[in-house]
Amino acid sequence: MTRTERARLTGPAVRLTVLIGEHDTWHHKPLYSEIVHRAHAAGLAGASVFRGIEGFGVSSVVHTARLLSLSEDLPVAVIVVDTEDRVRAFLPQLDELVVEGLVTLDACEVVGRTGSTEPREER
Repeated sequence: MTRTERARLTGPAVRLTVLIGEHDTWHHKPLYSEIVHRAHAAGLAGASVFRGIEGFGVSSVVHTARLLSLSEDLPVAVIVVDTEDRVRAFLPQLDELVVEGLVTLDACEVVGRTGSTEPREER
């Protein structure tokens, strides 16, 4: 998918959410970074990583950014949006990468997208 095609994504889409720990790794690199780079290489329309301030998962251990709780593994959400076919084609890569975490799919609608389709220069 070219940059122009990515910019033109509108209408029905699927939001892929991967919830993992901040310190989860893949071959000594942050897991969230590996997911984003693979999504980019797969030509998906876009991906973002969001760091949580508090949460818990299957372990029932609450991880928090509050100063008195010295948690070192805050929750991270990797969000990818594209067409359903393209997102579902990407899922086997997540099977390989995500050992502990939660992967969800939600139907959504892309109603607008702004910005340049040209790559940004490094600052």
